[in-house]
Amino acid sequence: MFKRLKQLLNPVLNPALATSAAPAPFSGADPAPDCPVYAVGDLHGRADLLERAFEAIDRDAAGQGLDAFHIVFLGDYIDRGEQSDAVLAQLRGFVEQLPDWVVCLMGNHEKMMLDFLDRPEERGDRWLRNGGLQTLASYRIGGITERASPPEMIAASDRLRAALPEGTEAWLRGLPLIWQSGNLACVHAGAEPGQPLDDQDPNVLLWGHRDFLGRDRTDGVWVAHGHTVMEAARAERGRISLDTGAYFSNRLSVGVIRTGAPVRLLEVG
Repeated sequence: MFKRLKQLLNPVLNPALATSAAPAPFSGADPAPDCPVYAVGDLHGRADLLERAFEAIDRDAAGQGLDAFHIVFLGDYIDRGEQSDAVLAQLRGFVEQLPDWVVCLMGNHEKMMLDFLDRPEERGDRWLRNGGLQTLASYRIGGITERASPPEMIAASDRLRAALPEGTEAWLRGLPLIWQSGNLACVHAGAEPGQPLDDQDPNVLLWGHRDFLGRDRTDGVWVAHGHTVMEAARAERGRISLDTGAYFSNRLSVGVIRTGAPVRLLEVG
């Protein structure tokens, strides 16, 4: 599966549903990455939609006659959905086969899981309240709730670390927070509008900023992001919003971003 895609590339916390009135058109230049980009929204344990996304990207690239392109996953691969283990395994495998052209960013849910591994007695309840129970279940770890005692949290953390395939924890810890090409930046949650991209607070990139959706950047950079669930994917005013709540909506969104062409939005379901 995905044989043609591999051949082409081989030289390469649950925010509330966001609604708003239609904003004025963004006055900056169109996004212009150095190479075509497929940016993929939050997966949240939906391995089935990940597979369909690969197929949709393969078809689209063939239809557009693309010989090289980047695929950028915007974080939040785990939690809420039932197949977090499979999603991580598939993504890690794909990145290892094509490390120069497939990018996985860290999301706040990956960060919460790593915090659980590091300090389960302090951070466990937060993660488990926000989908961590489903991730543990995908690794056959049960018998725990967000109200578990510190010793129970520590025991569950130890079991998770042992259940993760070798190298997975290190891979997760090494995921970048931002990826840039031309005047396009890909992040998980957003960026502070008045701050240069190379001087962003990591917490903003992971958790968002109160001004991100309401205040435009002035440096001409477009930001592709997930994290905030939208009723429909959109590209406007320097923002490409791609989280359409895949785990409950059964709709995974992909932004197709090319120089000299309007942003196209693919929906997989």
